[in-house]
Amino acid sequence: MDKDELYTFCKNWLDCWTGNRPLELLSFYTKDALYIDPANKKGLQGHDQILPYFERLLRVYHDWKWKVIEIFPTQKGAIVKWHCEIHVGEETIEETGLDIVEIRDKKITRNEVYFDRTRLMAAVERRKQIERLRY
Repeated sequence: MDKDELYTFCKNWLDCWTGNRPLELLSFYTKDALYIDPANKKGLQGHDQILPYFERLLRVYHDWKWKVIEIFPTQKGAIVKWHCEIHVGEETIEETGLDIVEIRDKKITRNEVYFDRTRLMAAVERRKQIERLRY
């Protein structure tokens, strides 16, 4: 893929992270893809492991919004710098991070997600405390 095709691919892929569409999101990945993020440091291998995680994650964060900041083409795919707005209760956390994405035949074979989860985890904990106080 050239840089324009990579940008379009990555924009479409990041758009699928919004709206609780796990099957559509999974369609960007090969059946044997490896997915690694801060919550899954050892990684999830293949659709059978990735789909249940995407289903849970997108159910909770169905309205977060992702956008591409910059694409850095690599020999196997791209490094994608992104911005995300994550809604946690009444709070909106804004994060910037990087994904290392390896692509073969217009499908992701490897996806490594890197960002600092400190503020997100603090917001999740605050929301849990508020929920406990309500009941």
